[in-house]
Amino acid sequence: MTQRFAGKTVIVTGAGSVGTGWGNGRAAAVAFAREGATVYGVDRNLDAMIETAERVAEVGGRFEPGTCDVTSHESIAAMVATAHARFGRIDVLVNNVGGSAAGGPVEMAEEVWDAQVDYNLKSVFLTCKHVLPIMEAQGSGAIVNVASTSGIRWTGAAQVAYAASKAGVIQFSRVVAVQYASRGIRVNTVVPGQMHTPMVEVRLAGQRAGGDAAALLAQRVARIPLGFAGDGRDTANAVVFLASDDARFITGTELIVDGGMSVRCG
Repeated sequence: MTQRFAGKTVIVTGAGSVGTGWGNGRAAAVAFAREGATVYGVDRNLDAMIETAERVAEVGGRFEPGTCDVTSHESIAAMVATAHARFGRIDVLVNNVGGSAAGGPVEMAEEVWDAQVDYNLKSVFLTCKHVLPIMEAQGSGAIVNVASTSGIRWTGAAQVAYAASKAGVIQFSRVVAVQYASRGIRVNTVVPGQMHTPMVEVRLAGQRAGGDAAALLAQRVARIPLGFAGDGRDTANAVVFLASDDARFITGTELIVDGGMSVRCG
């Protein structure tokens, strides 16, 4: 197997998962490691990355864990400085952290809105603020930001702050892609649909289906023309492609991974 990332360092934020299985960040960490990268995986909870480290070890990859609060300027600055000092370069940044909160503008508390914007959008701004100068000095780099189909379509529930912040991630990526294209840095966005990740059972089922994960999964699959739910590995495959030299002529765009859901009329 060709190792497209041999000798390269990849930062994956949100490299843990809320449960057992293939979350987007865990799957991305394993996929990059399988292709020869040194993966610096960060999460606010080190224990959430135990399974990630085990799965990377199974494929013979290299995974270094670290803690980071991606809503904190100081925490991100320290994380990026640690990665650069330890590995000497940062070739790929994957901004994977995100999470939704229910509600429209009337019922949503202002503090929830602020927290959602910080978690889903400000986190991308802050990591890029600290990683871009390193990539610019290298003359190369790839950034892949993970958004959501909620940022481009109504996806079945009012979650206005999540939708707005994920839409912001898409446009943020486009602007930065143009600004940094002449400096050898590509920036793209993966837009996952309603994937079957551990978050479905651990969090979303309680929010939207009275704790009935099977019912929620059935509702979600009914929206997908392909007739099945993807998981974190499908998101990871798209992330790895956009970060690789196979996508050398791709920047400032989005790769939608949703089984056709977002182009369906009803």
